[in-house]
Amino acid sequence: MDNVRVIEVKENVFASNIRNADELRARMKEQGTLLVNLMSSPGAGKTTLLSQTIDALAGEMKIGVIEADVDSAVDAETVRMHGAKAVQVHTGGMCHLDAGMTDQGLAELGYEGLDLVFIENVGNLICPAEFDTGAAAKAMILSTPEGHDKPLKYPLMFEVSDVVLVSKMDVAPYFDFDMDEFEKNVRLRNKDVRILPLSAKTGEGMDVWLDWLRAQVAAWKA
Repeated sequence: MDNVRVIEVKENVFASNIRNADELRARMKEQGTLLVNLMSSPGAGKTTLLSQTIDALAGEMKIGVIEADVDSAVDAETVRMHGAKAVQVHTGGMCHLDAGMTDQGLAELGYEGLDLVFIENVGNLICPAEFDTGAAAKAMILSTPEGHDKPLKYPLMFEVSDVVLVSKMDVAPYFDFDMDEFEKNVRLRNKDVRILPLSAKTGEGMDVWLDWLRAQVAAWKA
């Protein structure tokens, strides 16, 4: 047994990705482009939120989007219709983007001159939280139909996020979503994270989200 060599593959993979992510962040900082990793379950409203965000910031910021999916180009086509530069990245069955894939997406997108680039990560509350994409900020969306207990079931996603967007607030009463209970559960995982309830459909809370983005972009360029 002493002659058997054990290779810690997972540790090596994560260590390599962290190095790549740090290098990517440094390049984005030098360029003055803020990269935001947007994560959520499938159907939580990432593309709708991005579309409304792009519309609201039109003329104020130049925005690009890296759309990550197992297949199709539906989301990239949608955000392009709203005036953002977009590129679709197919993950080949993988449930997340890592820093290397993000770098390839950025090279294809061409981020020079952009103020803000979103990664719309693969819909999943587990894998995307584990891999550093090189983003300077991490935002996650939890839709009210998913329930207020998700921070207890998927703790890492809430631990790594800088802001939690609670989407579809317009239908919260129909799903017995308890905001107080949700906030309590989130604080068990991340006591400092911002929690922003909103509805991209009605516009409720969007101004607070947009102000958060403006502040992040300004700080990154400073």
